[in-house]
Amino acid sequence: MPERALRGEPARYKPPWGKEGKGLRTEMNTLELLEKLVAFDTVSRNSNLALIAFVEEYLARFGIPTWRIDFGPDKANLLARIGPETAGGLVLSGHTDVVPVDGQEWTSDPFALRVADGRAYGRGTADMKGFIACALAMAPWFASVDLKRPIWLALSCDEEVGCTGVRPLLKWMKANVPPVQAVFVGEPTGMEVVSAHKGITVLRTSVTGLEAHASCTHLGVNAIHAAARLMTEIAQIAWEEQQEGAREPGFNPPWRTLSVGIVEGGIAKNIIPRSCVFEWEIRSLPGQAAEDVIARVENLAREELEPQMRQVSAAAGISTRMLADVPGLRDSSDSPAVRLALQFTGRNATGRAAYATEAGLFANHGMPAVVCGPGHIEQAHKPDEFVEISQLKKCVAFLRRLGEYAEEK
Repeated sequence: MPERALRGEPARYKPPWGKEGKGLRTEMNTLELLEKLVAFDTVSRNSNLALIAFVEEYLARFGIPTWRIDFGPDKANLLARIGPETAGGLVLSGHTDVVPVDGQEWTSDPFALRVADGRAYGRGTADMKGFIACALAMAPWFASVDLKRPIWLALSCDEEVGCTGVRPLLKWMKANVPPVQAVFVGEPTGMEVVSAHKGITVLRTSVTGLEAHASCTHLGVNAIHAAARLMTEIAQIAWEEQQEGAREPGFNPPWRTLSVGIVEGGIAKNIIPRSCVFEWEIRSLPGQAAEDVIARVENLAREELEPQMRQVSAAAGISTRMLADVPGLRDSSDSPAVRLALQFTGRNATGRAAYATEAGLFANHGMPAVVCGPGHIEQAHKPDEFVEISQLKKCVAFLRRLGEYAEEK
């Protein structure tokens, strides 16, 4: 795959620190870049190609080579290398897509950065364009020093809909990139080091019944009633997990969770509904399979509900399709990613997260991974999402220490 960078004289840029900057100065460059990134409406249903092109052009100004890994006609991942093409590289990973703003009440345009009271507001500021802005702000400095090991920037698409975009990127990296030492996934952790996270399995169950007049229930198959039975079973499993399921300390909550998030069905109160569709998720502990839960729900559908439904209509049925399956990240005390993240942050302890990230996929591809980034997950996916500027400064300091480590032999 051809490089997409144009080599030439580096463009002028504000130094991250220096004699004229008494302390870190990158926060302004970071905010300028964050403003650019937020302005791209990269909600997962939309294209991210304009953002990718912007990053390509920006990095090309500093002679940084990039590779575009396409994901469909209007999506792409981007990989960039700063420093030598050798083993032992450090990967800074972030996703470019954001969640929708539909129906949310924002006090300002979600795609126009607003800075007030030490905070930067906008969709994706915390999750996770703030981290990407920090990495891009540091890229010129990385390119100006004598790195002994490469620093890779890995920008993915469609993380918010099941970490689907990063998969071809990982495949490409395994085939073309020398073995890396560590991957730092910059999801918002408050710059704490998260060494483990849960996995997530997302499913869509479709129930097909038979329409009839609501006064003639014996002539129809109520798809919503059948779906309700299945959702009740999911709720029962969730309760059992909470009461007596496996526990892993450090997670909040420390057990596997289940949840139904979307339900659609029916067209009128006096028509027996022919269809009902619901989407649900399983958030499993690292290393814990979801198959037992899926099998239990499927067993209810096959052994009890479908036979009842087909007594009225042979066309009635239930089908479940997996939409996403993201592995958890197992805690590993000897992981070089964890060791380096603790070193760069100055912390001496790690945490665990109940949400899923791309770190589990990197680890499953033989790349030690850890989660550490600016902002807080509590601010993500909400109206008036924000990242504190102090968090961006901490991230810049983290990246500076990372760059200094990459300079060492």
